[in-house]
Amino acid sequence: MTETERERLIRQYSAHEITWRELRERGFEDYVEAPGALGALKLQAPAAPMQGPKAAARERGRAAIREA
Repeated sequence: MTETERERLIRQYSAHEITWRELRERGFEDYVEAPGALGALKLQAPAAPMQGPKAAARERGRAAIREA
């Protein structure tokens, strides 16, 4: 995989366009590579959508962090 392909994949991962599973299928062997590559490009890791049975608990946790 070229550096350009690697960067494109990481940008897609950060934008929720592809999943970790797809990164693995396309050449990423270890999960540690993903956060390292995201950090190198100053991108944020994808976050789970705020929906489902634990959404309220996640919102409370985020609010507590914002208050702190």
